[in-house]
Amino acid sequence: MVGAVSGAMSGAAKPPPALIFDLDGTLLDSMGIWLDVDEAFLKRRGLAVPADYAGEILAMGFREAADYTIKRFGLPDSAESVLREWGEMAAAAYGRPAPLKPGAREYLFEMRERGAKMAIATSALPDLCEIALRAHGIRDLFRAVCNTSEAGRGKSAPDVFLLAARRLGADPGGCVVFEDILAAVKSAKSAGMAVCAAFDEASRADWEEIRAAADWAIRGFGEAPRF
Repeated sequence: MVGAVSGAMSGAAKPPPALIFDLDGTLLDSMGIWLDVDEAFLKRRGLAVPADYAGEILAMGFREAADYTIKRFGLPDSAESVLREWGEMAAAAYGRPAPLKPGAREYLFEMRERGAKMAIATSALPDLCEIALRAHGIRDLFRAVCNTSEAGRGKSAPDVFLLAARRLGADPGGCVVFEDILAAVKSAKSAGMAVCAAFDEASRADWEEIRAAADWAIRGFGEAPRF
């Protein structure tokens, strides 16, 4: 357990840690949307989705994933056109909106009432992130929304989590990151942050390793730690 976070839990007078949430697969039950986008995008080009494709791009930022996709399949598209097409394909699903994970809304409002500073650290395209947060009426709960594209690297590195901490005015040791993928859990831990792993079906194969690497592991936000 990270010392600063542990201390925040032990004394009621102390402020809660800063909370940094991933979006897709953690707060939103949206990973299925991206599997559908992958299938439709490649089908338009006469291609099937390879079995390892989703796992390969899972921790990448969107620009990184676009570059990888173009190179892997030898596509004539530019990264900008791929990002635009992905965004257009996903926008309607996000605006319906993509559902929140069980208990997520209640947990976020509870933590806000307890005085927690909260941020989003996501690989999602910025426009889609805003659509989803506003559709659920939770955008104003977050003091910062940080994206891997502005951080410069995907979630295999801790840059986006460190960016979120800076924007919250928090030390890494005073942060708890909520994540659903193994690479992101490991990178947040490498930055000295505590991690609460959130189960998502897309990461089922890694769940035991995710649980071992994280400080907490939950299958719904009713199980999430209260600070």
